[in-house]
Amino acid sequence: MTQIYYVRHAEPNYRNHDDAARELSPRGQADCQLVTDFLLDKGIDVILSSPYRRAVDTLRPFAESVRLPIHHVADFRERKVDSEWIDDFDAFSRRQWADFDFRLDGGESLREVQARNIAALQAVLTEHAGQRIAIGGHGTAISAILNHYDPAFGYAQFDSIRRIMPWIVRMDFEGTAFLGWEGFVLK
Repeated sequence: MTQIYYVRHAEPNYRNHDDAARELSPRGQADCQLVTDFLLDKGIDVILSSPYRRAVDTLRPFAESVRLPIHHVADFRERKVDSEWIDDFDAFSRRQWADFDFRLDGGESLREVQARNIAALQAVLTEHAGQRIAIGGHGTAISAILNHYDPAFGYAQFDSIRRIMPWIVRMDFEGTAFLGWEGFVLK
């Protein structure tokens, strides 16, 4: 069996509108210890992450404590919303979950985010079969993955975890066959 521990990043600094370079807030930095404490006894073999700074930095203290490198996987990045910051993220999110093909100019639809992340996950499941893997990720990307395997995970479930950072989801697989998932709130 392969176990994937998706780690949604800790709280970012929302004043920084550069999605890829957005650092963690002071609270987010402190909450990285919660992630480390949770993962320490899980027997993690491999650490992968979105290349976005907040995802990498959330896993960095754990990686350092177990002396494993963090390998960046570009396709685990968060969805591209638009070329500019949008103020009404709630309305945008509701619309995307109602229509998986909806996207703003220059942005990605949830269907595109889901396909990109599922393809990356399938490659990980093949390459790291039978291992325990921590993956640093993002709320929308992880939610789209969960929706792929569990269609009951929709907007209401996404909305319920939107402000939970960090958040961990364990997904179990036999080969590439999905067995189930469980979410963990660390506070």
